Amino acid sequence: MVKIGIIGCGKIAQVRHIPEYLQNERAQIVGFYDRSEQRAQEMVKKYGSKIYHSYEELLEDPEIDGVSVCVANHLHAQVTIDALKQGKHVLCEKPMATTMEDAKKMVAEAQKAGKKLLVGHNQLLTPAHKRAKALIEEGLIGEILSFRTTFGHGGPESWSIDPGPNTWFFKKDAAAMGAIGDLGVHKIYLIQHLIGQKITEVTAKLVTLDKQDASGQPIALDDNALCIYEMERGVVGTMTASWTYYGAEDNSTILYGTKGIMRIYDHPEYSLEVILKAGEKVYYDLESIQTNEQQTKSGVIDEFIESILEDRETVLSGEKALATMGVVFASMESSRTGKTVTVKNE
Repeated sequence: MVKIGIIGCGKIAQVRHIPEYLQNERAQIVGFYDRSEQRAQEMVKKYGSKIYHSYEELLEDPEIDGVSVCVANHLHAQVTIDALKQGKHVLCEKPMATTMEDAKKMVAEAQKAGKKLLVGHNQLLTPAHKRAKALIEEGLIGEILSFRTTFGHGGPESWSIDPGPNTWFFKKDAAAMGAIGDLGVHKIYLIQHLIGQKITEVTAKLVTLDKQDASGQPIALDDNALCIYEMERGVVGTMTASWTYYGAEDNSTILYGTKGIMRIYDHPEYSLEVILKAGEKVYYDLESIQTNEQQTKSGVIDEFIESILEDRETVLSGEKALATMGVVFASMESSRTGKTVTVKNE
């Protein structure tokens, strides 16, 4: 049994972390902390266990084995490092940090402490993405030549625990990055995982097209990120992340290979569609991807608990996430300078 503390009781904790811990027979939630004590009290009233008055108090509890870090982006690194120093395993929400230096410190601290550090890149664990990875490795569509991957919806202000233009997602000091940090990280991690190559070169444009803060001014963060990525063995593709898709969510990935095309979460009926070179089409009827409106089990909590109990490597490790953060920061630099940027992963 892994005993868990929840640090941050906002929307992501309420709809994903807490319910999935409750569904896992080998996990037990010991207590909650949130900067809003009322919010933490609501969780205790609903689920039982105890409330902590600071995250430091929670980390000092020897009963707790691991924590979910579900706070605003700018706090991820410090809370995670403090937790690891207290001997806790950590599941940190994405993006793992707001600087590359902090991301590396998190990984180094996990290695020093001998504890697990996972980052919540849940897309790797969806049924269609897992099947796609296996089919790619089998060579179904041949050698991958190019790709297009997209994650867009209407924005975090309708989903945040504090909805509207005052959401912390729109505040640069709390979020540090916009759509690329909220949505783009998922697709960057995913495409490198599916193709099995790291992104080495970035040409990107991060823009604010529509989102406004409470004063009616454009937010100081990107609400759209449009990126061209080149990988280490020559694969080239595009990644788009958007908070201004005011309609159906787009969470699709299309891979173009020498033997055919693979379309993931792009068909209206089938989660995975393969169109082979000769024209043959193969459809896979798998579970739909999780959306803000339609929550399904992500598998992240189960992966966290199993990696602790089985003491094994995980596809969601903080170390693997460094390659994603390197691409995020290179994309931001490319947009800022107007130049193509080489990714610095080391």
